[in-house]
Amino acid sequence: MSTVHDFTAKSLDGRDVSLSDYKGKALLIVNTASKCGFTPQYKGLEALHEKLSSAGFSVLGFPCNQFGKQEPGSESEIGAFCEKNYGVSFPMFAKIDVNGEDAHPLYRYLTRCKKGLLGSPNIKWNFTKFLVDRAGQVVARYAPMTKPETLEAPIRKVLNSQT
Repeated sequence: MSTVHDFTAKSLDGRDVSLSDYKGKALLIVNTASKCGFTPQYKGLEALHEKLSSAGFSVLGFPCNQFGKQEPGSESEIGAFCEKNYGVSFPMFAKIDVNGEDAHPLYRYLTRCKKGLLGSPNIKWNFTKFLVDRAGQVVARYAPMTKPETLEAPIRKVLNSQT
C-alpha cells in the first residue's frame, strides 16, 4: 500500500470507512484516549478541525487502550465522552491497537513512513500525531506533548502545497 488512502477503518458506529473518502484533504491522524493527561488536546484538535475544515483539512481520531489502559470505554462511550466534554465533530474511529502484532494496518503504515524519537517506529503514548498531505503521503510525525494549536502553520503549509 502506498498511501493512507489505501486503508479502511471502522467508524465508532461500526461502519467500514475507506480512507480514500479523504482524498484531496490534508489529515492529522491521532491515537486518542479519554483518561489521559493529554486528553484535553481534544479541544485543540477540534479547534483545528473547525478552523481549517473548509480549506480541506480533517482530524481523524483513533482511540487506543494500549497505554495505561486509558481508553477503557466502548465505542458508544468514547463517542459520548468526546462530544459531551470537547464537542468533537471530527471523525472518530473504533478502538484499535497502534503497536504490536495486532496493530491496525494503517498504523503499521504510518509508523513505517515516519519513525519516532531515535528512529523507533513504535508509538510511545496517546496523542501521537501524523500529518498527511492531500495525496495521502505522511509528511510529519509529532510527539504526544506537541499541542495541536502549534500545528496550524505546518497544516496550512500542507494545505497550500501542490500535490
